[in-house]
Amino acid sequence: MKVRILLGIILLAGIVYYLLGNGEYTPKSGDLIFQSPPHSALVDAIEGATESRYSHTGIVIQLKNKWIVREAFHDGVCDTPLQEFVNRGRDSNISVFRVKKQYEKYLPLFIEKSASYLGRPYDIHYLLDNEHLYCSELVYKSFKDVSGIELGKLQRFGDLKWGKYKAFIEKVEGGTIPTDRLVITPVAITRAKQLKQVYSSY
Repeated sequence: MKVRILLGIILLAGIVYYLLGNGEYTPKSGDLIFQSPPHSALVDAIEGATESRYSHTGIVIQLKNKWIVREAFHDGVCDTPLQEFVNRGRDSNISVFRVKKQYEKYLPLFIEKSASYLGRPYDIHYLLDNEHLYCSELVYKSFKDVSGIELGKLQRFGDLKWGKYKAFIEKVEGGTIPTDRLVITPVAITRAKQLKQVYSSY
């Protein structure tokens, strides 16, 4: 049994080293990981409207001897192997942020709460409700639910640089641009004072 456990630890360490090349980033449960997925109309609209390279985010979690990313992606809220998540991004680039020490006490409940959203469908309309979720909403709500703390500031959609993407947004909405809709964007979360950047391959 001890040999099996030791082999599991060695294997896990090897996967992490292989995944991130030079080993500069050591994953920790509760880390927030950001990336730029392959170009699409939606990805380009998010990056353009927010003036950021970050158009997707998720929560790094260790489940037994595996590292996964809990994310709200095309198929809804799900757990994706960390390596698969990294490889999916453009040039496999990622940035990782970690809560500062005084907020670490919330991480177990944060992770537990995020699990309660598994299976919820993806929210293409970016509404702050619990029926459908988008990536940064999953992070924002899960942390706020257990701590009362907002990671990042909500913004009016109309205050983002959406003009260039008007036709795409109107197609998604089936009508008028929802300028008064409040949203939480991936880049807004990276600016939260409760976080510190611990890794970036950009």
